[in-house]
Amino acid sequence: MIDQPKRIGIVIDSLAGGGAERVVLTLAQAWLAQGHQPHLLVLQPPCDYQLPASLPVHFCFTEHDKQIDSVFKINASVRRFKCWLSSLTAQFGQFDLFISNLDKSNLLTTQAQVKPLFCVVHNAIEAELAREMKLGPLAFWNMWRAKRVLDQQHLITVSQGIADEISRGKRINPASMTTIYNPFDIDDIVAAAAQPIDIPIEGDFIIHVGRVAKQKRHDILFQALAQAEHQLPLVLLCGNVNKAHKLARRYGVADRVILPGFQANPYAWIKQAKLMVLSSDYEGLGNVLVESLICGTPVVSTDCPYGPNEILIGELSKFLVPCRDVKQLANKMDEALVSYPEIPMPALIANKTHAHVSEQYMLAAATLMEETDAK
Repeated sequence: MIDQPKRIGIVIDSLAGGGAERVVLTLAQAWLAQGHQPHLLVLQPPCDYQLPASLPVHFCFTEHDKQIDSVFKINASVRRFKCWLSSLTAQFGQFDLFISNLDKSNLLTTQAQVKPLFCVVHNAIEAELAREMKLGPLAFWNMWRAKRVLDQQHLITVSQGIADEISRGKRINPASMTTIYNPFDIDDIVAAAAQPIDIPIEGDFIIHVGRVAKQKRHDILFQALAQAEHQLPLVLLCGNVNKAHKLARRYGVADRVILPGFQANPYAWIKQAKLMVLSSDYEGLGNVLVESLICGTPVVSTDCPYGPNEILIGELSKFLVPCRDVKQLANKMDEALVSYPEIPMPALIANKTHAHVSEQYMLAAATLMEETDAK
């Protein structure tokens, strides 16, 4: 069944510059290379990535459509979404499989009863709920409303840690659950890392890649930067430059933080950095850790749920530090800048290459499509 080309609808909230967005682009290009017909079904702009001409991309809502997943608008949004899918099916043919990514997409695809469907869980559910609980019951309810639609759905988790959390938590009882690590196009990353770029820094620097969000704990990163013996500058690749600058100024490191904004090719920056630092409270996998190691750049990370301890194994595990421990993070940054183990590339990428991951998806999809056909 998987030998036949499949038309795959990859649903995602937007193509803003984030990890999940890069994942779906990598998957889509792998499927194109294998002869499948992936379509990116994007709920709304923006689109921060340069897209290949061979990849069909469709938008359902405009940038002016606000709160499409709110309680008051969800029914109308689902109707519009279903009509949009019907028009795409009439134009391109029946989709063999849908892959949904992120909360809004999961909400709309499940409410529209799209089938056969995989919902990909990109982040730690319990950690997200705990964060929202601190903001109040309404924030918690809105997040829980987004997560509970995963109940009785076929899930793909991007790390074993997320799968274990779902199994332990008992909040969600999936119809099935499979762990498939995020895909990495090794050749593409290496080629992009070798591209010449104009970096406005003389000498060595540390790098962090990630949106400015509470989860990423830039406050911890900036405090560790201030305490580290090595006084290297920090390049922060993110979209919200003003917010990052204000935070850096609050912790007294604004003069050492370089903010070039979102970069479509972060790999050339990562390649030239002396060290990548991840300071998150939680992750789904921690894509930048794998990408940095592929580029040959050492990494230090918090041992957060979930993903880093599935990537930094063996000798690299000593560069995992407890979450929110500023002193240990600063110490490990200093240690990594002086001495770092050889990066075990074959073990690191064994089950994460884009070709391998895309085939894992299709193997899981074959079972799901057979079940759907049987019904």
